[in-house]
Amino acid sequence: MAKVSSKKPRYTAPIDPMPARVDPCLATLVDKPPRGSDWAYEVKWDGYRLAVHIEPGRVRILTRGGYDWTEGFPTIVDDARRLAVKTAILDGEAIVLNDQGRSDFGMLQRALGRFPSAVEAGAIVFYAFDLLYVDGRDLRRLPLRERRRRLEPLVAGREGAIRLSEEVQADGDEFFRVACEHGLEGIIAKHVEKPYRSGRGEWWQKITCKRRDSFVIVGFEPSTVPGHLGRLLLAARKGDDLVYVGGCGTGWSHDLSRELRNVLASIVTKTPAVSLRRKNAVFTEPVLVAEVEYRAWTDDGKLRHASFKGIRPREDEASVFELA
Repeated sequence: MAKVSSKKPRYTAPIDPMPARVDPCLATLVDKPPRGSDWAYEVKWDGYRLAVHIEPGRVRILTRGGYDWTEGFPTIVDDARRLAVKTAILDGEAIVLNDQGRSDFGMLQRALGRFPSAVEAGAIVFYAFDLLYVDGRDLRRLPLRERRRRLEPLVAGREGAIRLSEEVQADGDEFFRVACEHGLEGIIAKHVEKPYRSGRGEWWQKITCKRRDSFVIVGFEPSTVPGHLGRLLLAARKGDDLVYVGGCGTGWSHDLSRELRNVLASIVTKTPAVSLRRKNAVFTEPVLVAEVEYRAWTDDGKLRHASFKGIRPREDEASVFELA
């Protein structure tokens, strides 16, 4: 008579289907860092938020708004294939570091071919700060500390196009002070016990040294210097409409001023996207978005001390500032 084994059959956890896309978790802007041992901090990178999807036979790179930008990041795609995983979704930021070791959005745009450039595409680095899916397991329900525990062995210590965004256990106020002193954009605070939740919430918080948002370019004012840009005219979203919020006339070099003027001249329209009368205004199709750094809002809803930081196509609509 055959002997019956007393061992229980081995349980095999079900394999989770891999999401085609995950809406990103977005940080809420706050005035000062949260306190407590449940919070960890990271540098706030100045680049493009991306999700790297490693799938059987291919790698996809998706923007925050869900657009496929795989072709724009060949070095990240190549490096993703070398990671010791069969399938994965990495959440992070694509950046270019300048000579001071700080992320530079303008250099990133040049590396992507937005303007004539000496910055090569190979200079782009993807800093991964979260792991949402790996080898058949959806990790979004796990707390951040557990997701980070699984992320770090995959990318820590690497010097290629995919690297780890270091997490800092420190006093938030002190870390923020040091970040601003070193010319960084700010810091991100994340609650280590929370799962990954798409959309904006209090479990991720951003504290910026200066305010920075994205606005639709709806026109420009020419410079007194022929062929150059004097001022960008900007709008924010309000429901399905665009509302004029002022402009900016600083933040570009002499050469970039000319390049921007040429780009805008190619999309001039006679139909303004906003209700606005300005004597020297030249209106453009609302297809480009400006990254703008500013100090505050005026009482009449205009940007105060705005400075241009970069430009991007409007197709990634999720990044445009929305008025309440």
